Amino acid sequence: MKKTIYGVFLASALVFSSCDKDYLETAPTDAVTAGNVLANTENAMAALNGIHRLLYSQFNSQQNQGGQGSMMIMMDALGEDWVQTLGTSWWATEHNWISHRNATSGSSYNHAWYYFYYRIIANANVLINGLDNATGPVAEKNMVIGEALVYRAWCHFQLVQAFGQRYEAGKSNDQLGVPLMVTATTEGQPRATVEAVYKQINEDLDEGIKLLTGVGARPAKSHFNVAVAKGIKARVALTQQNWALAATSAQEAIAQSGATLMSRTQYTSGFNSIDNPEWLWGSQVQADQTNYFYSFFAYMSANFSSTAIRQNPKKINSVLYAKIRPTDIRKSMWDSTGASIPAPPNGVKAKYGQKKFLVANTSLSIGDVPHMRLAELYLIQAEAEARQGMSAAAATHLATLLTARNPQYVKSTSTGQALVDEILIQRRIELWGEGFRFLDLKRTNSPLDRTGANHIPQWAWAITGNNFKVAPGAKEWQFLIPQAEINVNKAIVQNPL
Repeated sequence: MKKTIYGVFLASALVFSSCDKDYLETAPTDAVTAGNVLANTENAMAALNGIHRLLYSQFNSQQNQGGQGSMMIMMDALGEDWVQTLGTSWWATEHNWISHRNATSGSSYNHAWYYFYYRIIANANVLINGLDNATGPVAEKNMVIGEALVYRAWCHFQLVQAFGQRYEAGKSNDQLGVPLMVTATTEGQPRATVEAVYKQINEDLDEGIKLLTGVGARPAKSHFNVAVAKGIKARVALTQQNWALAATSAQEAIAQSGATLMSRTQYTSGFNSIDNPEWLWGSQVQADQTNYFYSFFAYMSANFSSTAIRQNPKKINSVLYAKIRPTDIRKSMWDSTGASIPAPPNGVKAKYGQKKFLVANTSLSIGDVPHMRLAELYLIQAEAEARQGMSAAAATHLATLLTARNPQYVKSTSTGQALVDEILIQRRIELWGEGFRFLDLKRTNSPLDRTGANHIPQWAWAITGNNFKVAPGAKEWQFLIPQAEINVNKAIVQNPL
């Protein structure tokens, strides 16, 4: 992933989103044309690497928009388990449920979310629709198209979860989702139904899995393979409450991944290396492509010397922290006193501060960013089995994960909703800071509730009447469509204001 091609070029323009002319960028002079990109599989692979690079590139010239790492922070900032030290800092408006409900600001959360994922979709579509006549090995062509299809599915999945109402199994799901972009076009498209979006997501994943099967080893963990594609399919099925498919997809992903759960020593190494045996998919950040102050680690690590970290270290919800057993290695990822936090010089050692994410070199904001780990797949499988009444199987898969974290863990004897609740608690602990909490609250139709924890009282946000709660199903769970899109796309309509 060197500085060869940073995107896929359509004629002289790189298409980023559905219709706004602001979403077009002219190709740099050292880039190749679309015709050259699609001429052969070698060039197409270089273009695919450009898409991988987008996952940790700055966009919109905004410091808090640094690719998927920023999207992960935003998702946790909307939850209750991720706690800020200051109320006036980066991510404050996201944390206070303001930004994603602002349709007009170009730097707002919903604009970033919309722009980022449609940008990747547009690039993926050029590869999906244009490689039929490319020269090169069939396996290489299948790899490029297969990965592009998985990207398109994953991005539509991220978008529909944010902008649409939650999916409800057994219902028509004809509520408005997001525009489906399956061709390389800048023509504005209407919002498809949530059902239609999920149908396309699953079709793309199935075709991507088919093409990626048997193509050989991927070049790096920044690329998709069959295991990662099935892991994403498991995520989608879990969100659709298709418990049987979620369980089998997770099980297949585990079996085909070749990954192993990390040791307790590896768990404390900083979550910054794609070489970790538990990672299935991540962004490998090159030293010559540093992310400066817009990287994931410039905001989330405990030890990089940025203002955001020195003054506003990130903390865990004190109520959740109390649920972690003392013999669990994950307990050491936070310090209730703050004394052991490896803060940079003049940095705050906050109570309940995190030390899960660390930079290897404190003078650089570089760290590989995790997008899928084996632990998540075990949690998906366990939850999906528990929701089917398969308590013994669910407890066994939960125990596989938790005994690796806590050698004194005793296998659960819970059943029914009690077991589901236990799994969801472990999911909150295990995946803290990795971008899942808001989406988990929404998919499970759960309320946001920050009361009784270490959130600062004066941060109460106006939309809920000066308290820390948002009821499930409230309109605030839907992001507003960016006004810039509505202004130029007459086929699209806004969410309830």
